[in-house]
Amino acid sequence: MGNVSADKDELAGNGEVGARLRRLRKARHMTLRQVSAATGLAVSTLSKAELGQTALSYAKFARLAQALDVDMTWLFVRDRGGAEQPRPVALKDSLDDVQHYVTGTYDFSLIFGEYPAKRMKPMVARIDARDVSEFDDYIRHPGQEFAIVLSGKLRISFESGESIVLARHETAYFDSGVGHVYLSLSRRPARVLVVCCD
Repeated sequence: MGNVSADKDELAGNGEVGARLRRLRKARHMTLRQVSAATGLAVSTLSKAELGQTALSYAKFARLAQALDVDMTWLFVRDRGGAEQPRPVALKDSLDDVQHYVTGTYDFSLIFGEYPAKRMKPMVARIDARDVSEFDDYIRHPGQEFAIVLSGKLRISFESGESIVLARHETAYFDSGVGHVYLSLSRRPARVLVVCCD
């Protein structure tokens, strides 16, 4: 996404997100041990994430956001400076400019995290994962989820044993409280637009 190499994007994303996690945890007056107890994530994993030394999975970020009582997309919004602005009527952005984050299974960009009191969480993801075994656990979070494949082909596998296969421009809508993972079935990683809502 954009003209920056994936390695540069990954390092910048990890560092920015890690620093933001640390500031947020400290603002909540929580220790790493308390966050670990609330999320089930190891203290060492949390420490490495705050230092920008590791990329957390989407599922782990969802758990962290819930424990820290923050909209997950806020963790990924680039600080663009300036004073607090009133709620805009509309925003426009480019996928080249939004915060980009890389994990071992997904490479995703969360869109419009700066919009106040957002009801939808749109993101564009490149799906690198090809097997459920690549995940620590299924991803589950409150609400519903919509997906449309932009390129490639993918499978959405659910913890119930069911799955949906989607080709380019095909869509799915499901209860995101049911554990799920996205898997690429195409030669190149699939790209998908996902919108989550509570």
